[in-house]
Amino acid sequence: MKLKRCFALSSLVLAMGFPAYGQESSQITSIEKNDDQIEIISIVGVRQDRVSKGATGLTMELNETPQSISVIDSEQIKNFAANGINDVMQMATGITVQQNETNRTRYTSRGFDIKSTQLDGIGLPNSWGIVVGVMESYGYEEVEIIRGANGQLTGIGNAGGTINYVRKRPTNENEGEVALTLGSYDQKRLQADYSVLLTESGSWAARVVAVMEDAESYLDGLEDDHAYLSVIVDGQVTDNSTVTFGASYQDANTDGNMWGGLPLAYTDGTQADFDVSVSPTQDWTMWDTENISAFVEYSYIFDNDWEIKTTYNRQESNDQSKLFLAAGLENRETNQVTRTSLGRYAGDFTADLFDLTAKGQYQLFNQTHELMFGTSISKSTDVSFKNPYDTATTPAYGIKPVFPYPLDLTPEPIWGEQIETASLDITLTRIFGSTKINLNDDLFVIAGFNAIDYTREGYNSGGDVLNEENEISPYLATTYSITEDTNAYISYSDIYEPQDRYDKNYQYLDPSKGVNYEIGLKTQWLDDTLLTSVALFSAEQSNIAVRAGTNDDGKTYYEGTSMKSSGFELEVLGQLTENLNATFAYTYMDIEDDAGDNASVWEPKNAMKFSLDYTLPAVPELIVGLGGRWQSETENSTGVVKQDAYMLVSAFARWDVSNNLSIQANIDNITDEKYMTGLRYVGFYAAPTSGSITAAYRF
Repeated sequence: MKLKRCFALSSLVLAMGFPAYGQESSQITSIEKNDDQIEIISIVGVRQDRVSKGATGLTMELNETPQSISVIDSEQIKNFAANGINDVMQMATGITVQQNETNRTRYTSRGFDIKSTQLDGIGLPNSWGIVVGVMESYGYEEVEIIRGANGQLTGIGNAGGTINYVRKRPTNENEGEVALTLGSYDQKRLQADYSVLLTESGSWAARVVAVMEDAESYLDGLEDDHAYLSVIVDGQVTDNSTVTFGASYQDANTDGNMWGGLPLAYTDGTQADFDVSVSPTQDWTMWDTENISAFVEYSYIFDNDWEIKTTYNRQESNDQSKLFLAAGLENRETNQVTRTSLGRYAGDFTADLFDLTAKGQYQLFNQTHELMFGTSISKSTDVSFKNPYDTATTPAYGIKPVFPYPLDLTPEPIWGEQIETASLDITLTRIFGSTKINLNDDLFVIAGFNAIDYTREGYNSGGDVLNEENEISPYLATTYSITEDTNAYISYSDIYEPQDRYDKNYQYLDPSKGVNYEIGLKTQWLDDTLLTSVALFSAEQSNIAVRAGTNDDGKTYYEGTSMKSSGFELEVLGQLTENLNATFAYTYMDIEDDAGDNASVWEPKNAMKFSLDYTLPAVPELIVGLGGRWQSETENSTGVVKQDAYMLVSAFARWDVSNNLSIQANIDNITDEKYMTGLRYVGFYAAPTSGSITAAYRF
């Protein structure tokens, strides 16, 4: 990964929910001359490669941005066969992937759930912070992760961070690839990506991305398949305006999935140990998800270079599940499960998001400054369903089997008619603004605000729900150029997050609030091909929802607590030599509750990640690479289930057989490390050594 390219693509700055912008309009004319003729080549049209300029659109390079940022680009995704977003997030600095069961995952940063996500810089509703099912990564050019308070990006948020998914968009050439992957556990994957010019001038173009994958698993009974399709059209409407529209669709199906992780805690406070393949599932379990995303955006650039941009996004998703849970073990002699549960659930989610922004420059005190302001509104509806069953005639109800048990231990229940259990409508309206004030050539200040109006209404298990909240969140940051290659920065942001969890009486908790500080130093080396970043961070947040017990209906309820997270991060990325690219990151964090005791003990205090790719000088057609991560010991909230420190190593090698054909081999978990996928609610054993071979043809 070339550092300069990374700078150009990843100016993810914290000023205020700024959407991603395309490159500015341009008309390029070149003249080629020789002794016999003069050939004039004219490229008409402003349509350019539309990649994200980050969350602000302000002219700041990565080394100037006053917050911690990681960018996982398509080359890294390709190198390490990170076909799912879970795999991508495992590579990101300071991010922990908590996979407590096969079909639900949480991403955390600095000890807090990441609940704010963006698609091309437009904030998406994701209040629970949970990713359900497979999330395909092939449709994205890169994934940008900003760590720290994110209220300035989305209007609401916590001290975790924000993930910005950058769609693959049409390029300026007819080009593409098709690839076939065969891997461990009968993995079969076919993917294709093609960009085509729709007009001779290149003013209109389209891009199609498609994936089909089917695989079994190292886990007993687990099978997954999914299909993904994305189509995006991008074009020039007038000399000053462009329009882009597109849609994506993903259908993912899982059989033999988990509900909850493994039962690993004995009643005497000791920890059980099983083979990595064991699962508490039954052969009738399933969890299917369907996701649809569509968007249209229009951008107009005035003659004075001010730009307005309006974007509309539509999100739809639904899931269907049949689940079986086993929790706790009575004693080591019998391995008898203490509690089982089962259920059939469904959910429908829809969201409409509209965003309008304006940005440009202004002159003041003989300096050129930048200004961005806008408004957005999102409306979402989340409806939940369940199918009841007769407990008296259900063989699986209340049993306490010996674990591990056969996958056909009990037949599927006879389910009743589906009933609606909750329906919530959420409206979030924002007015935001930010300015970058250049005090001199070496010092600039970013000041901004987010004003939100938040409404949640409908009903849940406790009855009618009506929450109306509003808040103004300020943001302030400054960057100072100590030398031509070294920048220092400091930033401050409010934290404001409406709660999605309720108390014993089904009343939603009051919003969580707090403050976030960060100070850092970024230095470029080796003719700006290598960047080092050091950041110190601190966040204090009150009324964070934590599990408090079970109410009279048998439902988990929550209460608020205060937490303080502090630590530092070190990151090195770029080109060490002409043939060697590298990333290295180290994170230390300390999380305390309001009593000053260690909190979130399932988060590692120390974590390290790295990746290397090397092109052999003697054989430039061959590139090899190594990647890995290490984390310190962790444990679950009760302290019964513990995970020792562990190190994971993966490798790849790619041979360009010709200009069009390449063969790549990947091996994951080379040392066959046995470790848990997460301990927040007790996970399961991760995959042992596995591998894949991919043949790709470019055209």
